[in-house]
Amino acid sequence: MRLLWLGSYESDYPRNRVLITGLQELGVEVVECHTPLWEQQRHKAGSFLRPKRLAATGRSLVSSWLRLSREQARLGPFDAIVLGYPSQPDAILGWVVARRRRVPLVTDAMIAMSDAFSSRGVGGPSARLLGLADRIALSGARAVIADSDANRRYLDERFGLSDGRVVVVPVGADAEVFRHAPVDSQMGHALFVGKLAPLHGLDVVVAAARMAGVPPVRIIGSGQLDGWLAQELERDPPPGLSHVPWVPFERLGEEIRAASICLGVFSASERVGRVIPNKVWQAMAVGRPIVTADGPAAREVLRDGRDALLVTPGSADALASALARLAEDPELRARLATSARRRFMALGAPDRVAARFLAGIRPAVGYPTEAR
Repeated sequence: MRLLWLGSYESDYPRNRVLITGLQELGVEVVECHTPLWEQQRHKAGSFLRPKRLAATGRSLVSSWLRLSREQARLGPFDAIVLGYPSQPDAILGWVVARRRRVPLVTDAMIAMSDAFSSRGVGGPSARLLGLADRIALSGARAVIADSDANRRYLDERFGLSDGRVVVVPVGADAEVFRHAPVDSQMGHALFVGKLAPLHGLDVVVAAARMAGVPPVRIIGSGQLDGWLAQELERDPPPGLSHVPWVPFERLGEEIRAASICLGVFSASERVGRVIPNKVWQAMAVGRPIVTADGPAAREVLRDGRDALLVTPGSADALASALARLAEDPELRARLATSARRRFMALGAPDRVAARFLAGIRPAVGYPTEAR
């Protein structure tokens, strides 16, 4: 099988890295035809969608389409076109190329852009533009990839996709960067990694870190809530809390291996309940006890008390209680870590993720029963 991975997608984003690596491990030939565009937007807070920048964003996107159209025309035949994540900006390009080549189009929507940016202050014309991009991407594809069954149901219901085109492919994690390591019996710190977006529940983490019995918390990341976090740390710094603005992706595995507990997301937002974030999969890959918000997507992968501790979304008290419990119980930490690693190997290793991708799209696009 030969796939053309097309678009202005983020080539270094975990979703794309894991899928491409896994497909190659299964013997699928993946040819990337990519131009960097969104890599320049580190925090993805939607600044490129502000009214004053919309025109510039549009010009950059059209310019990238022209380059990609010329480049893909020089390549040989393919069994299908795949738009990498985020795929919505390239939906028109993908539709045109797939139609010209007379091959199926697969779009990795993973999440709806209009849904992702609604919490980031993106409204008005930009919000309508994102909604239109979602609809074009979903309607023009033979198969649409989502990251959880909860998100599949959301896409089905919101965009009327009741024809089985949306298939679920877990996010997984890069097994090379996030190598397994036994958890230390000595309690160290809890680790929270993220781009400091409101949906991650940073306020819940900081509030919990101030409570008795909670181990030191290390926060890695920067983004929308930089100013808020700085004010909180100046006003009432939690004991033992430290903040590192940014760590290169290649070093995140080291950070997780150095942690005793890894934190997921904690916002009470309905959208949080539909996702299993990269950092949870990465902690599973390393083999670390995880605490994250309970929700439909989390329960698709993690069993409370067996693979992780799932806590009430938005509750600092619940998070603090779980952290204090883990800090006092090395056997529980070890048991959760071992089970989380097993779940990763079964569901999130690149070859398993790629196998789900292939199995999911075969009925929709007529792939052969086995990769060749």
